[in-house]
Amino acid sequence: MSLYKYMSFYNLQFLLEGTIRFTQPKAFNDPFELLPELLLEKTMGDLSLDVLSEPRIPCPARLPDDFQSQFCNDISSRELLAVLSDLIGILCLSKTANSLLMWSHYSDEYKGAVVEFDEEHEFFTGLIPIQYEENRPKLNYELLADEKKHLRVSELCFKSKEWQYENEHRLVRSLADCKKGGAFNGFDIYTMDVPRECIKSITLGERMSIDNQRYVVGKIHDTNISLSLAAISNWGYGFRSELIKFDKPFSDMSPVISPRTANIFKDLKGEHGEISRWMLKNHPMSNLVNKTL
Repeated sequence: MSLYKYMSFYNLQFLLEGTIRFTQPKAFNDPFELLPELLLEKTMGDLSLDVLSEPRIPCPARLPDDFQSQFCNDISSRELLAVLSDLIGILCLSKTANSLLMWSHYSDEYKGAVVEFDEEHEFFTGLIPIQYEENRPKLNYELLADEKKHLRVSELCFKSKEWQYENEHRLVRSLADCKKGGAFNGFDIYTMDVPRECIKSITLGERMSIDNQRYVVGKIHDTNISLSLAAISNWGYGFRSELIKFDKPFSDMSPVISPRTANIFKDLKGEHGEISRWMLKNHPMSNLVNKTL
């Protein structure tokens, strides 16, 4: 069972140092995040949030798509979103390992990477699958509180079907449990420590620079994290997976050196460097496969 995170090299560096960002909802690229149409005839009152529980099925707060009322709109939702953005951070993940669109949108146009996580690791407790909807959901705010008088954030996690290709699952955490440091695009950055053992593999993008590839290898050479490069296939809309490292330290199993990955190791002394330099100079496919797109 695996989860995938498409990320830029910049964010990958933080992950390899042991942290990952939990983003406030208002900082997301989709302006409809956590923004259903809410039926609210009274004041909203104080919130008590549940960030771990699964959504109730069926959700007792769900209203028919054709429900109409002057009190049902997104005005209250906008107020709720502002409150939530001060209280929670969200880590967005995918169940899709290879998406051309997500490689482009979230992995810096193939200059970043895709990280595979172990879904069964305790770090991912409370994982929420996104519900993709044809119509914008309508919810009765008074019925959102469960039997413990908590509002389950999972019952607000809807997106338009146009986002369905992302196959998104997410973790929600209280910002009070995160570490605050720095800012980006006008939002404070909150992070959590992520255990290295929950990382199963890293796949480098076709356009990642050789220096950045070497950085990643240097960070994981003594770990059980496997490493590959997603080179553009010669046929169809797909990738040619170039294995670089097995899920064992290099001390237990040597790297896999191909004409496409030899540049990573060519400056090394010893056997691996010699093999890489010979391959770059003599292999008939070397010039072709190293012409990145």
